[in-house]
Amino acid sequence: MVQKESQREVEANPVESDSPKPWMMREKNGLESGAILIKGKERPHVLNEQGYIKRLSTAVMEHTASNNMMVFIHRIMHHSGRHKHQGGYSLFVLEGKGYTTVDGVRHDWEEGDLVLLPIKPGGVEHQHFNEDPKGASRWMALVSRPLVEILSRRVEQKEVHPDWKKARGEQISVFEDGLKKGQEKGK
Repeated sequence: MVQKESQREVEANPVESDSPKPWMMREKNGLESGAILIKGKERPHVLNEQGYIKRLSTAVMEHTASNNMMVFIHRIMHHSGRHKHQGGYSLFVLEGKGYTTVDGVRHDWEEGDLVLLPIKPGGVEHQHFNEDPKGASRWMALVSRPLVEILSRRVEQKEVHPDWKKARGEQISVFEDGLKKGQEKGK
């Protein structure tokens, strides 16, 4: 019995390299002295498997005074990629009109509307479509980081955005825990 207890104690002693202290301190310091204002004009729209995304705040951004919300703007020219992940996302339509399919059901929206992706076992498959003849539609996603961490941040890509397909073919990245496969936090 004594031998088993001492073995458990040895196993329980953390190795310095396994300690969360370094990243916890970086996060704490960022929260205390990080940016209070994120200027949207300074953040570019970047092409990914879903389309053109402007990330304002994410779980892996460092040096911000708050990291409890993931906030991004999606510019939809024709349609987004089709993908599946757990719900809990609130999508506020900033401009334009279009629709979102959620598990095969169409939901029309326009400027000023709020699209709520439901939380359900296995997540929700969805895709966004622009129907504004004047140009691109845009919506802002507001996502509670703690809620997403509890529910799972796995994204299963079903169909990539057409521009992504032109640039990279069918190549997709698997997202789990908010990071692309092989990506390190803070990079």
